[in-house]
Amino acid sequence: MAKVFIPSLMQELTDGQTQLDIQGSTVREIIKELDQSYPGVKDRLMDGFKLKGNINVAVDGEVSPIGVLAKVQENSEVHFLPALGGG
Repeated sequence: MAKVFIPSLMQELTDGQTQLDIQGSTVREIIKELDQSYPGVKDRLMDGFKLKGNINVAVDGEVSPIGVLAKVQENSEVHFLPALGGG
């Protein structure tokens, strides 16, 4: 199972858990599994069929340009991060 790190602003949805082991082969599947166990997670992360504009996902230390379609391996680490803007 992938190790999913829960952002501090979402930990009230996961009963204070900071990391969870979740089954899934894509980020989309990870979010679906998270939402089944902890309702409301999907609403915080998704806008329709894609990640919200203010959220990025990193799988194994690499921020994914394809968001929820990113592949996740059995021993992957998944981090949901606030998107950074700048100029």
